[in-house]
Amino acid sequence: MNPKLPYVLLVGAAVIIFILSCMLLSRGRRSPSCESQPHIVEKTGSMSQSLVFADLTPEELAQVVRYLQGNLGVQLVDASHAKPSDNCIASVDVQVPAKAEVLRFLDGGGPRPRREALAVLYFGNQPDPNVTEYVVGPLPTPVYHRDITVQKYGGKVPYHRRPMLGSEYEQVGAFLETVAFAAAPTFLKEVFEYDGTNVAFQTTAPHGFRSGDRKSWFIVFQNVSGFFVHPVGLEVLVDHSSLDISQWAVSRVFYNGQYYRDMVQLESVYVQGRISVEKVRKAPRDGDFSSMKPRAPAAALFPLQYEPQGPRYSVRNNHVLFQAWSFAFGMSVNTGLRLFDIRHKGERVAYEISVQEALSVYGSNCPGGMSTRYMDGSFGIGRYTSPLVRGVDCPYSATYVDTHSLSETLSPSKRKASLCIFEQNLGSPLRRHYSNLQSLYYGGLVNSALVVRSIATVGNHDYMWDFIFYQNGAIEGKVQATEYASSSFLHGDGLRYGNRVWEHTLGTIRTHSINYKVDLDVGGVKNSLVAHDMAFEMTRAPWSPEQQIERPRLTKKVLDTEDQAAFRLQSKMPRYIYFAANSKNKWGHQRGYRIQITSFAGDHIPEASSMERAISWARYQLAVTRRKEEEPTSTSIYNQNDPWTPTVAFADFINNETITNEDLVAWITAGFLHIPHSEDIPNTVTVGNSVGFLLRPYNYYDLDPSIYSHDGVFFTSEQDFTACEINPLACLPKTASCLPNFPPFTYDGFQNM
Repeated sequence: MNPKLPYVLLVGAAVIIFILSCMLLSRGRRSPSCESQPHIVEKTGSMSQSLVFADLTPEELAQVVRYLQGNLGVQLVDASHAKPSDNCIASVDVQVPAKAEVLRFLDGGGPRPRREALAVLYFGNQPDPNVTEYVVGPLPTPVYHRDITVQKYGGKVPYHRRPMLGSEYEQVGAFLETVAFAAAPTFLKEVFEYDGTNVAFQTTAPHGFRSGDRKSWFIVFQNVSGFFVHPVGLEVLVDHSSLDISQWAVSRVFYNGQYYRDMVQLESVYVQGRISVEKVRKAPRDGDFSSMKPRAPAAALFPLQYEPQGPRYSVRNNHVLFQAWSFAFGMSVNTGLRLFDIRHKGERVAYEISVQEALSVYGSNCPGGMSTRYMDGSFGIGRYTSPLVRGVDCPYSATYVDTHSLSETLSPSKRKASLCIFEQNLGSPLRRHYSNLQSLYYGGLVNSALVVRSIATVGNHDYMWDFIFYQNGAIEGKVQATEYASSSFLHGDGLRYGNRVWEHTLGTIRTHSINYKVDLDVGGVKNSLVAHDMAFEMTRAPWSPEQQIERPRLTKKVLDTEDQAAFRLQSKMPRYIYFAANSKNKWGHQRGYRIQITSFAGDHIPEASSMERAISWARYQLAVTRRKEEEPTSTSIYNQNDPWTPTVAFADFINNETITNEDLVAWITAGFLHIPHSEDIPNTVTVGNSVGFLLRPYNYYDLDPSIYSHDGVFFTSEQDFTACEINPLACLPKTASCLPNFPPFTYDGFQNM
């Protein structure tokens, strides 16, 4: 035996142990954390300029309240517990300056516009009760207020038009429980096992049939999770028009298909046994079938997205920068998410894109359902914007933004994480081509877009509002709806108005209509509206004259007036319709941005209806009008409670004015028909319930601007596509092998309710 052999074996064993140790250690070592800071340097000027559109800060809101309390000469009660006969502040929001002032500041080096607030006050404690709107300024230290109500609406706003405060709902609820229900104790106890806590109410709107009415049907449900689909068959019409709560009264009662004068009569016929009773099985507190609690245990985690080299966008105050895009954002108390000064490659393409209204019109054979036409702006789309849940409502690693508002209180409220911003890989190419003819190559671009999102929960409705920015210069405005289906008690011919979704529950048919304001400024403020479409023409084949060819050709038309630019909801609209600039691209075409609508709306309410003018914006899938400061919105929060004499009637905006080479606004309506079905239990999913619009460059550029994106991939058959310098995807094992920095999960949605 060679004497050196044991030493050789020992050395070999030591080497093997060392290698195995390194392997084990490397396996146990964590990958490095991904970067979390954005790699973007923003110009300070653009950030500070965007503040001209910014929502009011908590300090500014508090200053406005203090000023109003000290300078109106009347006592202001906190709206959260105000009676109808009190004076109170309903809301305070930013007063966005006039467009001409803002553009002088942004583009012309002019002075910064004064910062002002818009305050809505209810004056119930005076000889002529009314709603008054004041502009208060300048902020942050106000010294003046100006009543703009008559200037804005052409007259005073009658008090009966005021949106209901939360305190009024509470007062009606107390009236039902202590006065109305006290008149039918036997019926309520024996039919519903009523104990003062086990019922919930849902109101309807508008409140009556004529101007001045304030009579509301209150639908009674079991007070359980998801109560919206637990009707018990009882509905009560309350007249709460008097400013003296002691004068409120029950006007009518409905139970299981029959109408009664009041609760006294209902109790009487029940005790006498002259009523058809349909007892509803008592649901557990979690709602049973309406519970949102998962029916399956947690399993493998769903896919997550992360940013291996940190966010590629920046959010500073209310200003967002993403690749070639920049814009300012805000949150209106009434209408919710809105954007201003939207620019691509440094050039403004839109001055304002904002939600205007969300309308739902219901059908039923029960009084509450058949009379419901909700205009959610009146309740407050922005006010009811809810805190977002990381990982579900938005990607876990999104940027979450807090918003502040003042509504129905004397103190500003903070809604944590009520808006999110994130870049999303949509999982498909924005464009691609695989060439296997002549030359062999692949070229493509991942479709990664920036999303700005808020979600408003207004009653049973959850609206997910998105504005999406694509690398090719397109903008998408989209709303996805999910909700608990509003329901009626199933009786009689109820199936004419929906589908049965549970034992006593009728999911009632309804239409949803969403209105947007899109103030495009394409190549400048002055634009024209142009329609392109197609028509087939018959011609003889030049090389074979005896043969006929049908070929499509381009049709072109300039739409000169507002009447020509108002397209009814179900009418045929040109498939290419765009705002045209006064400048041309390299190829001699007018630069433009095309409006493309995605909608499958139900029918509009008949124009013969006494309340149709209040929602006349919904007549049109698209209407383009001259932009006017006195026409800032397509509707009003006061239209809900007096649609018979609307404070703002959009139909009046369309008066055949010339719209060639003018500052124009597009009013876009998208919607869908919802016939609830069994799969809407426990609640409706977003799939298939998404509508909106696209704004797409149309000859605006000389070629697709996304060709300049850093995300492009291209390689040929002759290249080494595994090399990082040729194909960045080949580097992913190195560039993306990091652990995302997920912050701890928190949620503040149950605080400060």
